[in-house]
Amino acid sequence: MNIVTNNHLEGVNSKALAKARRKEGRLFFNLSLPSLITILIVVFIPVFWLSSLSFFDRAGDFSWENYDRIFQSQLYIKTFIVTLKISFITLFFCILLGYPLCYWLSQLPDRLAGILMVFVLLPFWTSILVRTYAWLVILQRNGIINDTLISIGWIDEPLQLAHNLTGTVIGMVHILLPFFILPLFASMRSIDTNFIRAAISLGSTPRGAFWRVFFKMSLPGFFAGTVLVFVLALGTYVTPVLLGGGKIQMLAQRIDSTIMLYSNWGAASALGVVLLILAFATIWIFNRAFGIDKLFMR
Repeated sequence: MNIVTNNHLEGVNSKALAKARRKEGRLFFNLSLPSLITILIVVFIPVFWLSSLSFFDRAGDFSWENYDRIFQSQLYIKTFIVTLKISFITLFFCILLGYPLCYWLSQLPDRLAGILMVFVLLPFWTSILVRTYAWLVILQRNGIINDTLISIGWIDEPLQLAHNLTGTVIGMVHILLPFFILPLFASMRSIDTNFIRAAISLGSTPRGAFWRVFFKMSLPGFFAGTVLVFVLALGTYVTPVLLGGGKIQMLAQRIDSTIMLYSNWGAASALGVVLLILAFATIWIFNRAFGIDKLFMR
């Protein structure tokens, strides 16, 4: 008799719990509905409209002409290669500079780490355009770096640091580095250092404890920053225009010139669609290769 009663009570409780969850789900949906509608109107509808333009030619007829032109033109293919090349180089230097910096900050006391993080956030308080022009002043032939190196006798001729790939990468690393540091620093600060001590006490070397424990536990922030930097680098516009000096043509610049010079919205929309696909493909590849979603669910 008691077993039947308990089963009945469990069934009633499970039904009540399921009903409460459905009610809570409806409540969350109703609360988020205004935001969802706003995002749909402001973001998705314009994106879908612009994407639809890529499937029509200048005469307004449905055509794959714009996509055929992209994959048949050596100019467009070269633009894609340059965009991917600069994005990967920028990502490499962000990792090279950002990971040691985040590790050092994560080992400091909270108060001191918070003060130093202000310097990481400081670039966000200044316009990207202003920061890029500042780098142009610093890197030009008669800029601060060249004048200093010549004055101390390290070089005889000014180095070509601006209006080329070097200047573009320097500017992009400066702008995108905080986007790598912020999620990685948050991930590192949440790691309990007792795990490192436990690994060492069990016979691991400090280097082995770092790679096997600390590094693996920092992977969610590492991959979040990696994807963020790479996707943002794919669509960068201002920095390559100013620091590239017209010699560096990335995909965003090609889209702008296609509209401004040739008024070809269809071709520009096709380039935008391909850029969007590249961004989603990047996220998918990282997820498949490293299981990012599983890392965040831990």
